[in-house]
Amino acid sequence: MNESPLSRITPWVGRLLAINAVVLLLQQTIFTSDTLADLVAFAPALAFQRPWTFFTYIFVHGGLLHLLGNSLGLFVFGPIVENRLGSTRFLLYYLYCGVCGAVFSLALYYTGFVTVAPFVGASGAILGLAYGFAKYLPDAELMIFPIPFPIKAQRMVWLLAAMDVVGAMIGGGQIAHYAHLGGLGGGWLFFTLQGITQPTETPRLPMMRPRVAVPSRGAEVGQQEVLQARSEPVATTPAGTPKDDSEAVEIDRVLDKISATGIASLTLAERKFLDSVAERKRGGQNN
Repeated sequence: MNESPLSRITPWVGRLLAINAVVLLLQQTIFTSDTLADLVAFAPALAFQRPWTFFTYIFVHGGLLHLLGNSLGLFVFGPIVENRLGSTRFLLYYLYCGVCGAVFSLALYYTGFVTVAPFVGASGAILGLAYGFAKYLPDAELMIFPIPFPIKAQRMVWLLAAMDVVGAMIGGGQIAHYAHLGGLGGGWLFFTLQGITQPTETPRLPMMRPRVAVPSRGAEVGQQEVLQARSEPVATTPAGTPKDDSEAVEIDRVLDKISATGIASLTLAERKFLDSVAERKRGGQNN
């Protein structure tokens, strides 16, 4: 399936972009107190006295440039991951990666070998999204400043990890390298466990447009859902242009989502779409 890395903004990506922007606006206009800023930042030394900071720090940023950098990562990586996981699982995955960034930083702090200053920002969650993006589209080519040539997503993840390891070793600056690595590691753990628990849920679909048979929504509760895909040649007009190309692309996207995360991950709208396609094809076959 040919899926653009820059898909349209998905529901929770759009909401998170708006939430982060509104929070920064409130920080700089109404809630300007340094005391309040300390209460929402994640400080390892005070983590257990302020457990809410495992989450609140994800939505707070240190300035406009910090927000813009994370917003760009959310915009690029988020839609693909949300399309594949579904909106609810995407939000949970985003928060989970952010919490992993805080937990990893806390663990290192308690070793006593490193100093971890208080930090804010969604970077740990964004690095988790970057890992998910690379799992779904490993060969997608992206431009990463200041590298002057495109780099594949799979290699980009390792490059980002290496940069954070080096940054953490050098020290200095105000970048939460440990939180980045924690979010990235959280993404790795999530997809590793998913591969163990669902190793052969559905086979990869052939790179051809499929004919789909989808169980009726009125099927008995508890009955096993079945999806069968059968390849068929692409129907074309006399000029050679594929018919209903937008619908075919959407079918490809939904079926690829099923192959990656299972039929249970489909949204209600996606299920209705497959039902309508199957019903129309059955009607055409009866004619």
